[in-house]
Amino acid sequence: MNNILDQNLVLKDKKVLLRVDLNVPMKNRAITETSRIEKIIPTIKLLIEKQTKIIVLSHIGRPKGKIVEEMSLEPISKKLAFLLNKEVLFNKNIINENTLSEVNKIPSGSIMMLENIRFNEGEESNDSKFSKKLSNLGDIYVNDAFSCSHRTHASIEGITKYIPSYFGLQITEEINALKKITSEIKRPVTLIIGGSKISTKIKIINNLIKKFNNIIIVGGMANTMLKHTGSKVGKSICENDCGDLIKEILENSNKYNCKITCPVDVVVSKNLEDMGKNKDIKEIDDDEMILDIGPKTISSIKKIINDSNTVLWNGPAGYFENLNFQNGTKQILEIISQKTKNDKIFSVAGGGETVAAINKFKKLDSFTFVSTAGGAFLEHLEGKTLPGIKALNRNV
Repeated sequence: MNNILDQNLVLKDKKVLLRVDLNVPMKNRAITETSRIEKIIPTIKLLIEKQTKIIVLSHIGRPKGKIVEEMSLEPISKKLAFLLNKEVLFNKNIINENTLSEVNKIPSGSIMMLENIRFNEGEESNDSKFSKKLSNLGDIYVNDAFSCSHRTHASIEGITKYIPSYFGLQITEEINALKKITSEIKRPVTLIIGGSKISTKIKIINNLIKKFNNIIIVGGMANTMLKHTGSKVGKSICENDCGDLIKEILENSNKYNCKITCPVDVVVSKNLEDMGKNKDIKEIDDDEMILDIGPKTISSIKKIINDSNTVLWNGPAGYFENLNFQNGTKQILEIISQKTKNDKIFSVAGGGETVAAINKFKKLDSFTFVSTAGGAFLEHLEGKTLPGIKALNRNV
């Protein structure tokens, strides 16, 4: 592995383009969870120690090549400065003809964060001209964003064609941990998967069906499954055009003997302020939203976890940020935590929302391994070579 730590490089005074994932949860422009920021600090401290000029590249949200003020990285640059106890310069402009001269002015041992890389046209399309333009800002490139490495974007894949490129400390740790997990996995294996859109994870689910014994579907994804298998979902988050995808999942689960579990009861409410009430999935009214899983479903999930040797979790069970709808997520956390502590299961969690839930309930040390990645985490479990990883290996 082409790790920056293992290289016999003279880094002093070099401009290092450091790609990280600072796509952290925010509310009213205030950061609500800092795991992804904290994870990159070891790499930054190493580069400070080596007296490099650190140029931080990252994104938040999906601005699609346009400047969206609410998606500025400025609040994140301030939080990073606070956590490092060191000034972080912030360049508020998109990359232009002046960026290189501005980068050149920063002293060695300093940090400059550039504005949201996705404000630039050419980033998400992996445009070769933009990739080259980006590479001209640095002497070397370091990818420490495992959670973005499933994206074929300019700052992840394209840039590596034009500049010496290396793995950062955090991405190396994640890859090594997940390699260990996939090589030592013990059956029965259970995946708990949530998130709002089933269509974005359908291929992943279908591939993992071949490898896992149980797949438990919760959150917004479960609403879509329920609707297309004959249940009412009221005004819940739901995708309407997934009938064929659902059919494919169910057919493959039978073919490969993988049990698919969806909620049998849920917590519903007409708004986010009310306490909510438990209902069977056949009894949901048209003006109600599904916001958590119910006690029968929790009991079923606990039994499956108890009968498993390996549990992987990606996506909370409900709207856990709200006190009224956090019980499902909390109960899943409790049982996984208890079984892991007693050495009864090997547990792995991944994804921004999942990590936020784990931190909210102070269970970070209760898992065998916690990854900051969501989509990349799942694709790696599939056995896919991620574009960002492939690009770095190609650069050796």
